[in-house]
Amino acid sequence: MTTFKRALLCASTVGLILGTVPASASEQTPSLEDMWAIIQAQQATIEQLQEKLNKTNVQTTQTKIAVEQTQQTIEVVADAVENRDSVSGTGWWNRTSIGGYGEMHYEGGAKDQLDFHRFVLFFGHEFSDNIRFFSELEVEHSVAGEGQLGAVELEQGYIEADLNDNTTLYGGVRLVPVGLINETHEPPTFYGVERNAVEKNIIPTTWSEGGVGVHGNIGSSGWSYDAMISSGLELNTANGFKARSGRQKVAEANFKDQAYSGRIAYTGLPGVSMAASAYYQNDVTQGAGDAISGQDVSALLLTANIDAKWKGFGLRALYADWTIKGAEARLSGRNEQTGYYIEPSYRFDVPMGSFDEAQLGVFYRYANWDNNRGLNGNTGRMRHVFGANFWPVPDVVVKMDYIIEDRENEIRDRKSLNLGIGYQF
Repeated sequence: MTTFKRALLCASTVGLILGTVPASASEQTPSLEDMWAIIQAQQATIEQLQEKLNKTNVQTTQTKIAVEQTQQTIEVVADAVENRDSVSGTGWWNRTSIGGYGEMHYEGGAKDQLDFHRFVLFFGHEFSDNIRFFSELEVEHSVAGEGQLGAVELEQGYIEADLNDNTTLYGGVRLVPVGLINETHEPPTFYGVERNAVEKNIIPTTWSEGGVGVHGNIGSSGWSYDAMISSGLELNTANGFKARSGRQKVAEANFKDQAYSGRIAYTGLPGVSMAASAYYQNDVTQGAGDAISGQDVSALLLTANIDAKWKGFGLRALYADWTIKGAEARLSGRNEQTGYYIEPSYRFDVPMGSFDEAQLGVFYRYANWDNNRGLNGNTGRMRHVFGANFWPVPDVVVKMDYIIEDRENEIRDRKSLNLGIGYQF
């Protein structure tokens, strides 16, 4: 205890003693017993005061420690805020994204079946500001395996790198740049329960190949281009020289003959997108040659399409045409395969309670296609589709359509009522 504190306690003791001496003390001196009792009482008071003083010192020290710890925490948080960009980049999860889509269909008519047609997951990762990875892993028809209808497929898996603001290179498994829905085919993005018949049977959607390519914008003119060198189809008599059946899906694919594809697109008008594309392969038999002549069998696909929107009105139209050389293909009429469709639509807001973003769209589609056009016979198909899409939110859709299909070699039309539900995220 400091000298000052001792003096303070002594003074307090004297004062307390004097304060407790009766007024008659001047007349009568207290006995030793009385003085001892007074001293003991004052000693107890001093001890209580000392204990309070010690507690005050401890609390003061604790307060100082708490203040120092708080200051240290504030400094750590401030450093984290200042360096949040670099901190966020230290974990791979901060640059990795997950998405997906799926759709379930009820198909009426002769099929009368329910099918969870597709379940797809997207996985993407940014290695840096200009190098990234993108993939799609798909499960078709719910169950895959030996003897099962379904399949598990890698639809896309590629790396792309930005050379500059207008040019991007890519390499890996990627969707071929043709048609309207080959690259954008998530259920909420198109009308109808199933994808349209022309892009399913002629192009065919979804069609991916392994290779390298480039995408570029021509300044700010609204023009863009795509070019790709990739694996190609393998067509022969066994698969009827039909593109949909000749996809190798980059599974130990024959690469004796590569394919070349390109597209030019224009989006310079608000709400309007137009494109034309070409796909060429010098030998779609992958070295086997034509069974009759033994020569290479070349194939050329040309497509043109438009997608226009204005104040709720929409119009989609597409034309696609295959030319396949070779006597073997000519025998079946598969040397020429062609198709087109036109699809007007109208979409409008229908707020419903908590679904304040809800929209309803109605459409009609006329499609005409022929995979045996080279026979010049009654081999074509015509399809009328009437339907509606309901979006309770932009990324979820409920669909209904009614199909009337006329096959030129059949007397009776085929009709079906179809329902579907789909999503993307």
